[in-house]
Amino acid sequence: MITAVDTSVLLDVFGADPKFGPSSATALRDYLGAGRLLACEVVWAETGASFETAAEADSALRGLRVDFSALDAPTALAAGKTWRAYRKAGGTRERVIADFLIGAHALAHADQLLTRDRGFYRRYFNELRVVDPAQEPKPTGDDVAGLERATRALVEEEPW
Repeated sequence: MITAVDTSVLLDVFGADPKFGPSSATALRDYLGAGRLLACEVVWAETGASFETAAEADSALRGLRVDFSALDAPTALAAGKTWRAYRKAGGTRERVIADFLIGAHALAHADQLLTRDRGFYRRYFNELRVVDPAQEPKPTGDDVAGLERATRALVEEEPW
């Protein structure tokens, strides 16, 4: 299973958010155990802004085992089309194109998106499975063995 990760979840962990940090860290561990974590360049840029240097940001993201996955042209154009429809329907500039790029990337390159901003993504990317780290169940079934291995590895390495 491939899980795209939104900026909100990463900032919960890196910022040690007392309310959302623990559930976001647990979700990252769980979904890493169920497969692969990835984020597009928009998420990397937004997350990187909270670090002093690009090297620190890169090291932190790789420490969480989040893979960099760039947008391709068709995905970027799909995001633009969705954003245009949002604006034509009266959407405000509160939502910038970056949110649409993240959603389109997740839809094209992942099985689901891990985010706390589930309402927006469910509305505009209704074909995408959207997972809230605080509200969705953990991976089950065939994923359990992989989850246990990954959890042991993360505990031993303590990448957070």
